[in-house]
Amino acid sequence: MPSTTPPVAQPMSDLVEGPAPVPALSAPFARRTWQEFGYLLVALLLTPFAFTYAVFTVSFTAGIAVTVVGLFVGGWLVVGARGWGACFRALGRGLLGVDVPAPAPYVHGRGFWRRLGARFADAAGWRALAFVTAAFPLAVAAFAVSVSFLGVALGAMTHWYWSRWLPAQQAPDGTWHRGTQFGSGWFVDTTPRQVALAAVGVLLALLWAQVTLGMGHLFRLLTRGLLGPTRAAARVEHLERSRGQVVAEGDARLRQIERDLHDGTQARLVAVAMQLGEAREQLSSGGDTAEALALLDTAHASTKDAMAELREIARSIHPPALDNGLAVALDSLAARSPLPVTVDVDLHQTPGPEVETIAYFCVAELLTNVVKHAHASGAYVRVEQLDGTLRVRVRDDGLGGAHLGVPGAQGGSGLAGLRERVAAVDGHLTLDSPAGGPTVVTVHLPLRVAG
Repeated sequence: MPSTTPPVAQPMSDLVEGPAPVPALSAPFARRTWQEFGYLLVALLLTPFAFTYAVFTVSFTAGIAVTVVGLFVGGWLVVGARGWGACFRALGRGLLGVDVPAPAPYVHGRGFWRRLGARFADAAGWRALAFVTAAFPLAVAAFAVSVSFLGVALGAMTHWYWSRWLPAQQAPDGTWHRGTQFGSGWFVDTTPRQVALAAVGVLLALLWAQVTLGMGHLFRLLTRGLLGPTRAAARVEHLERSRGQVVAEGDARLRQIERDLHDGTQARLVAVAMQLGEAREQLSSGGDTAEALALLDTAHASTKDAMAELREIARSIHPPALDNGLAVALDSLAARSPLPVTVDVDLHQTPGPEVETIAYFCVAELLTNVVKHAHASGAYVRVEQLDGTLRVRVRDDGLGGAHLGVPGAQGGSGLAGLRERVAAVDGHLTLDSPAGGPTVVTVHLPLRVAG
């Protein structure tokens, strides 16, 4: 069921994927390891200032809360913490490879008390304060541990070179040694011991890389958890965007219906009226009866064509078959398909009328794609109630290779348009279409749309 629209990258969601794992043996030399080590260094330099800001915000607000002016200043300090959040999001994007979307913009309340309450209720500001509060001790500990591992590893690997400048030390047996001392009288000053210490240094370097990457991952989780939009905010934004696209699609559909009526049906009915007028003049004036009958025959044929066009337009708005249930409507849809289509409906309860309409048009669009693009010999439609949702699955035996394109792109909205339409009622669409087929599109819809 290939779509004619170009591929598009999936939008960022609230679950932001991190970079790919780094092989253990090459980790000490990997660019990502040093980037995350750089993040720890920069975080160590920035977090004391950010932590001071957080402490000042809380203590200052608590100290002058008895004054209205103090409350306003404290509220602005809470909102101002968004700046620290933006700073650490940019730092994480550049050095940790995690692109966290910004939270929803701050909205001023109307009225004195609402404006004051909006500042103190700014979730993004408080989450940024929580981030810098947690990041300060983590940055100190992470950098100290990472630098300790790195320093010891480098020292162990180069001990054979710089140990010659160490001061001579006397062992309990009276011998003198130049090298690092472990325990009582055990010195690293022979070739085998130097090699062993260098090998330990290599192991510590490998361990340093993993420790650094692990600390970076902790900051990545902290950035995701506190500096992006909340799940509720991201969900609201997604639903608003989806519903906005559906409204635009509905407006475009209404304009298309208006054009179809104006350019097609209306023009045909105008021609019918003219033909009937000419036939009436012929009959009233005693003219050629055969010519009048021919005009009536033409007008009759045009009238039937106009009625067929009106039925198609009405079916595109609300299929009459849906009045008898989704199963009957899908059977009717399958009967009109040029390819063999098997329909299997298993529902324990009737979905809401809006959900039935969306499910019907999803199947209609998917079957149209099968006919146009899939080079399939048939299709299978399965509709069932699963875990309190309506699951619609359309499978074909075509060539596969379908992809989600850009809604509204040249060639039609395709599967991406269906995805947005489904998302408008809090549903989702998944696509499985390996090269060579088969293609399976699954749509999950709620049984009822909250209104």
